Amino acid sequence: MARPEGFEPPTNGFGSHYSIRLSYGRFAMAFPRRRGARILAQRGRTMSYERDYTPIPPPIPAWRERLSQYWKLVRGDRPIGWLLLLWPTWWGLWVAAEGIPPLWTLVVFTAGVWLTRSGGCVINDYADRWLDPQVERTRDRPLASGKVGGREALAVFAVLMLVAFALVLTMNRLTILMSIVGVFLAASYPYLKRYTYLPQVYLGLAFGWGIPMAFAAIGNEVPPIAWVLYGANILWATAYDTWYAMVDRDDDLRAGAKSTAILFGEMDLIAQGVLYAATFLALWLVGRQAGLGMAYWIGLGVAALLVAYEFVIARHRERDACFRAFLHNQWVGASVFAGIAVAYWQAAH
Repeated sequence: MARPEGFEPPTNGFGSHYSIRLSYGRFAMAFPRRRGARILAQRGRTMSYERDYTPIPPPIPAWRERLSQYWKLVRGDRPIGWLLLLWPTWWGLWVAAEGIPPLWTLVVFTAGVWLTRSGGCVINDYADRWLDPQVERTRDRPLASGKVGGREALAVFAVLMLVAFALVLTMNRLTILMSIVGVFLAASYPYLKRYTYLPQVYLGLAFGWGIPMAFAAIGNEVPPIAWVLYGANILWATAYDTWYAMVDRDDDLRAGAKSTAILFGEMDLIAQGVLYAATFLALWLVGRQAGLGMAYWIGLGVAALLVAYEFVIARHRERDACFRAFLHNQWVGASVFAGIAVAYWQAAH
């Protein structure tokens, strides 16, 4: 059909979909010779108020945005650290109680794990606010990006520690005294990477402190088996946090930070193998000393297979692969705990 005189393509700026329909409708009303033209005219009138645009969502309330940043600050959106701290704490609770621990003790230690881990993340970010902006993986954290201030972070840390301490006050005197050491370990760990290549070892000291505390809470003493289990956790934490350090090794070298990944260098995989082997040796000693049954040895075997898989996926040392190997350790801890729990359940039945 020939274009009528005076008919021009739409240029009204509301988007092609709206413009074509509106102008075509006007054209059809001007030349209503056919039934189809009358229909187009009607469509043009009904579509005259449509707009092709993306609606703007309502603004997020300031208080909700603030809570969102605090949630990210305490790593509430990333539970892996909480699990890596929870499993060894539960190891200690179950071995100390020789089965399921008292309910309130279990509640206190489980909640305390989340609180102390969250507080540790806050103080870690506060200590690393000079480093995190230089590291690809951490530059968007609330403190590194400036979305949360330093004083705010310290206030959040204080609140978390006060709540954790209030829970510990319901335990016996030895547990309360040991909790003070735990707070010191959690608060001082982040500063180690400036002065030593072994911050991962210190992380193991901090993350595993719940083990001797569990024995203190249940038996009002810390027997030798508790320290063997604590040593196993130190070795395990050093190993899995070395995977984590291998992710950031290049950035840490440029920024002047230190880690076991930098210390081990090209021998990192061999060092990892030694650390994991020593971990399983210590766990074997715990099983022998506690008289755990076949279920424990099966759980330990499954954990060993999971560790072997970590070496398979991270053998080329790619960042993503090393991070996956680090995350994979939550299943290692869960397997050991399952072996302990089932062994005691079988013994009781």
